[in-house]
Amino acid sequence: MLQETIGIMFDSRMYRGIPAGRTGQESLANVEQAAACYGLTPCFLRLEDVDADTKTCIAYVKKEGIYVRQRMPLPSVIHNRALQLRRSEQHQVTKLLLQGIQVYNVRNRYRKDHIHEMLYQDPGLRQHLPRAVKATPESLAYMMENYDDLVIKPCSGSIGHGIMRIFEKDGQWKLTCETRTSRKGWATFRLNKGQLPSATLRRIFRHAYLIEERIPLVRYEGRPVDLRVSVQRGSDGLWGITGIFAKVAPAHTFVTNIAQGSKVMTLAEALDLQATDWHALELEARIRSVGLRIARTLASSLPHLADLGLDLGITAKGQIYFIECNGRDQRYGFRKAGMTETWKASYRQPMAYGRLLLEQNSRIPRQPQTYDRGLY
Repeated sequence: MLQETIGIMFDSRMYRGIPAGRTGQESLANVEQAAACYGLTPCFLRLEDVDADTKTCIAYVKKEGIYVRQRMPLPSVIHNRALQLRRSEQHQVTKLLLQGIQVYNVRNRYRKDHIHEMLYQDPGLRQHLPRAVKATPESLAYMMENYDDLVIKPCSGSIGHGIMRIFEKDGQWKLTCETRTSRKGWATFRLNKGQLPSATLRRIFRHAYLIEERIPLVRYEGRPVDLRVSVQRGSDGLWGITGIFAKVAPAHTFVTNIAQGSKVMTLAEALDLQATDWHALELEARIRSVGLRIARTLASSLPHLADLGLDLGITAKGQIYFIECNGRDQRYGFRKAGMTETWKASYRQPMAYGRLLLEQNSRIPRQPQTYDRGLY
């Protein structure tokens, strides 16, 4: 197999940590081992170090165990692990695509309301979508009249920040949200006359927020559980499920993000099932089916997708619901759940897809119209 170079695009913060191997939850060793499986040498670069006119870049390459920063020809295939949100950055990536550089997972953050709308266009997925509306005074009143448990989340938020829960219990509406005054960072307040505080209302109506019915998730030791489903393209270019792990919310909040302190474990552990039980196998098959359909539906509208982390929820009755799509799946949840081989596989699949793009570069359809600012 011909040894070729593949680009791994980081943002500046992660890039600066490369010489010391301090790249947060991104495992450079896993990237290198995965690339080697497919005859690839990874070079780590930033968008600002790319010269599209000369098709060169300044990148880190490992030589004799040390990362060396050097100018080199721009790889013809690049896996994006950075966030490019500024318009100038969007134009830079579009220019690369038009020049025939294959950048995959080119966008990895999308507005939650737009993802929900895309999935709703697939009739087969509607049963897996919670009722959700963009936050307005009218929609808030409607949702509070028709549901007694709601989640309000920023359309462009991440790792659980900015999420609120409003719910009715014993005839009294309450609000759970992040607060600096609580030792645990979260607190629950009674709402006067069932109305959100004026400062909260101004925030959710001034910015883009989504109001969503709260799904009655299965529980582990009384705490809500959801699932992270890694859906990736591999050597055949088709979507596949690399792995699934469960996230259990901390006792002090309803949010299951790992960054908020969730406990991570296998699906079987979270549901107290034996991995070989028929029920467990049937449930996992349905989860995989829903995850694959979501990825295919999104890929039909969003070009260059290859690596997604989907958050799915399950009810006690076995219903499966979509919660959120993560375009830059951090993957380390597999390691925390003790699923080391799956963790490594989540790095191999994108490299296998990169090898495919290198081999078929001239035959991959061009999709240059990549950026639509409204999707963020």
